[in-house]
Amino acid sequence: MESQQQEQKIRIAAVGDIHVRETDRGRWSACFQDISRKADVLVLCGDLTDTGDEAEAELLANELKACTIPVVAVLGNHDYEKSRHKLIRQIMINAKVHILDGEAVVIDGIGFAGVKGFGGGFDNHMLSMFGEGAMKAFVQEAVDEALHLDRALARLDQEHDLRHKIAVMHYSPVKDTIAGEPEVIFPFLGSSRLAEPLGRRNVTAAFHGHAHAGVLQGQTSEGIPVYNVARPILMRSGYDCGYFILEV
Repeated sequence: MESQQQEQKIRIAAVGDIHVRETDRGRWSACFQDISRKADVLVLCGDLTDTGDEAEAELLANELKACTIPVVAVLGNHDYEKSRHKLIRQIMINAKVHILDGEAVVIDGIGFAGVKGFGGGFDNHMLSMFGEGAMKAFVQEAVDEALHLDRALARLDQEHDLRHKIAVMHYSPVKDTIAGEPEVIFPFLGSSRLAEPLGRRNVTAAFHGHAHAGVLQGQTSEGIPVYNVARPILMRSGYDCGYFILEV
């Protein structure tokens, strides 16, 4: 007979692109309380801050005191805007948030691996490592992020009692979930390179944000579910408080 732990479902609440501002004091506490009642883990998929300012991160850390469940997060491009991402990361760590940047964490038998990700395009239209140094550096960033994700997932493979693996990122690993955005900016919204580790490491599902005009759900070529949980998408879709719950 399966153990009670194996039978128990874990509810993962996920949202990205909350873009916390200094004027948001008191705005998020009720939402985090609601999430804590309805989910077992909260995943934040980047763009935690609006302008990449540490004061915004401090405000978010204070609002997260209302959250009574574990929080897993990655940073997004907005969090890098003022090159204060290391400060933002440390503020979140001090608030007991599991910030993943090529790292992994196990919570209630679920493994979470995360990276920010990067752009580069999708499928047959991926940018290649060719041409000017600046272009090669752009592509190399996407390659490096995919490698970091793969290594984090590989570390989870060493866990014996792992029930599921969840990938967390800001940029999209598939074209499906950015449909609705202008096609000319697709190369800046994600990269198929990020999808490669998902199939290789048998990931259960992946969450991302970044594409505010995209769609909620897509999948990789192997059929792995991918969820774009950018808050603007969830709000348009009628999700209370703008978060999505996946039960695994």
